[in-house]
Amino acid sequence: MRERQQLAGRVEAVRSLERDLSDALEYAEMADAENDEASLEDARAQLKTLKARAAKAELEALLSGEADGNDAYVEINSGAGGTESCDWANMLLRMYSRWANAHGYSVELVEETSGEQVGIKSATLQIKGPNAYGWLKTEAGVHRLVRISPYDAAAKRHTSFASAWVYPVVDDTIEIEINPADVRTDTYRASGAGGQHINKTDSAVRLTHIPTGIAVACQAGRSQHQNREEAWKMLRARLYEMELQKREAAAQALEDQKTDIGWGHQIRSYVLQPYQMVKDLRTNVETSDTAGVLDGDLDQFMGAALAQRVGATRDAVEG
Repeated sequence: MRERQQLAGRVEAVRSLERDLSDALEYAEMADAENDEASLEDARAQLKTLKARAAKAELEALLSGEADGNDAYVEINSGAGGTESCDWANMLLRMYSRWANAHGYSVELVEETSGEQVGIKSATLQIKGPNAYGWLKTEAGVHRLVRISPYDAAAKRHTSFASAWVYPVVDDTIEIEINPADVRTDTYRASGAGGQHINKTDSAVRLTHIPTGIAVACQAGRSQHQNREEAWKMLRARLYEMELQKREAAAQALEDQKTDIGWGHQIRSYVLQPYQMVKDLRTNVETSDTAGVLDGDLDQFMGAALAQRVGATRDAVEG
């Protein structure tokens, strides 16, 4: 039913564009015949809006991957840069949360490990909404920040790195078999806001899949049982995402990007000093609106990366 609703919505979006385009062209012809400049300007504005809607629909048509329609986990880790990178990781956490909220998605903080002084060492978000994974999968990789450090008394320029890894939430229609003997379970005290039980018992859970080395952690729940259940969901999602990568060997696989979180491995640079520029190194899309990007305006980068990724897959298949 979910897939049917999505397909019906896409068909209706195209039909709506066709109807609105026909109406706008008819309106423009009438305005031109009457030499009504104000109406003509109104018609131009309508056509401009329709062009933007068509471009968005074209991008959404690219979201045809097996798990593109699923919810997503976004895992953020600080890298080279110490205190600066922990603060940068926290900025990325805010950026993706803002992007999700702007698109009507719900955001849940699953796990967070605070930095020693500021920011975070790591965090995992669960973002729920139509095509969440389809959009966010293009954000996987290392992100580089250049700015004047607010933590440096000498006001010197610093370069920091943090990574964002994205994997789909596995729903009930996808079966992932995991041998319990292959999974090590560790429990520990949760960090963060206190409560009746949190911080007093070993409620946080970390699961490690020994054959692959994949580790996941959850501490958002109030009990160890809740956190264990969510951690198993996350582990299944990680293993499923690994299988998806194997199937998409023709495209730029995420595993090829998962190298050191440092120099030479970034997918995007965010330069705040000495000039203002955000540039994606895969697609060469860039903007000087750094404040907007850090506030969640990521659609232009996601759209270009998605189009490039789909194009690479298509070329490989045809070749």
